[in-house]
Amino acid sequence: MRLLVINPNISDSVTALIQAEALRSASPGTQISMQTAAFGVAYIETRFEALIGAYAAAQLAAEHHPGHDAVIVAAFGDPGLAALKEVMPVPVLGMTESALATACLLGHRFSIVAISQRIQAWYREVVDSHGLSGRLASIHALDRPLASIGNVQGEHADALLALCERAVAEDGAEVIVLAGAPLAGLARSLAGRLSVPVVDGVSSAVRHAETLVALRPGRASAGSFAPPPLKPNRGLPEAIERLLAGQAGP
Repeated sequence: MRLLVINPNISDSVTALIQAEALRSASPGTQISMQTAAFGVAYIETRFEALIGAYAAAQLAAEHHPGHDAVIVAAFGDPGLAALKEVMPVPVLGMTESALATACLLGHRFSIVAISQRIQAWYREVVDSHGLSGRLASIHALDRPLASIGNVQGEHADALLALCERAVAEDGAEVIVLAGAPLAGLARSLAGRLSVPVVDGVSSAVRHAETLVALRPGRASAGSFAPPPLKPNRGLPEAIERLLAGQAGP
């Protein structure tokens, strides 16, 4: 099994964190291929930045999906995920939807712990789009400058732990979801230090991708996730043109 994992931001240090957790989580024999956005921002925390990340992810998915069994969008908030599900010939998963699915298997109410105050409104909208607002206990986020996006865990470990504990004590969270690729792998170090389960988006996405590939559920040919209709286009990268023409590979 081969999984294509896409980081929709430009931070190589974050890609390294994603890759390390993906490799730790993958089953024996599963191969992980990493790709980092060639353009965009260091980390995504607004709707507009998510729009840029979605196009970056679309380009990488179009170019590199041949030979892979599933694609993972490795940014919390899942930029471009629903659109990629329409056009990709293989399953496409996001960190958010995968983490939320895992959280819902572990408890009734979950809290999200994030790296940025600005990011909270967008995350609430994403949770609502999955119909899970009623199960969201709270969102807590760091409220301090991030000197190095690739070392958020190292620089803010105590503050992140305190936010998790606050969500449990004050908001009744039964599960903690650690949000954002810069926090990939942190759940492992917090295991046993909190009184509730802790969920990581990267490991959840890898394991859920393996499950979907094994289940072979088929691809939509009707409904809202059917491939887009053929129509004239202009100025698109060749790989995206091939996808829109219904051609899976080069």
